[in-house]
Amino acid sequence: MSSKKEKIEAPKISSELQSLDVPDYEWADEIEISDSIIQDSGVHNQSAYKPCFDRVVFNNVSFRATSLRKAEFTDVRFDNCDLSNIDLSEAVFHRVTFLNCKLLGMDLTGSMLRNVRFEQCVADYAVLRFANAKGVKFEKSSLAKADMSNMTLVNFYLHETNIDQAQLSQTKLGGVDISSCEFNSLGASLEDLRRCIISPAQAITMATILGLVVNDGT
Repeated sequence: MSSKKEKIEAPKISSELQSLDVPDYEWADEIEISDSIIQDSGVHNQSAYKPCFDRVVFNNVSFRATSLRKAEFTDVRFDNCDLSNIDLSEAVFHRVTFLNCKLLGMDLTGSMLRNVRFEQCVADYAVLRFANAKGVKFEKSSLAKADMSNMTLVNFYLHETNIDQAQLSQTKLGGVDISSCEFNSLGASLEDLRRCIISPAQAITMATILGLVVNDGT
């Protein structure tokens, strides 16, 4: 899809946020955190069901052995954070930005993403099975070996992103432009890739993925 059609809303966050000290805060089920900034700290060994974050900035925060299932994030920004292996299954995201974050193995199974941008993020091995993504962009990032099967995509953008060995079975990529992306193989069928936009240089690689033999005339 052309970048001219991108309409991804940025988080709406006040410039006046209260500083929240994570160690002094109890992460209980259905907690609500709003108009706050959490920075230079760690959220470790925490488990909260249906927590709600509204107008929050996470800056240089690491999440270790943490589960936030069915969390809701509205107008939230993650800057320089480490969310590797975090459980965010069935979470809901509205106007959320991830900038320069480490997202290795992050679990977003069954999540709903609306107006979400990932920029300069490493999300290798991330799990996005059955995620519903509308108005989502990965830019200058990596999704190598990510599980993106059975996703629903609307206004979904991949720009200068490594998607090598990503699993895309049962995810319809029609209209999705991957011409600037890097990959040597993809877990996808011809039906999954129908009407996907690629570059001329990627054509031979794509043919190989689909099991075709290219005759170069020699």
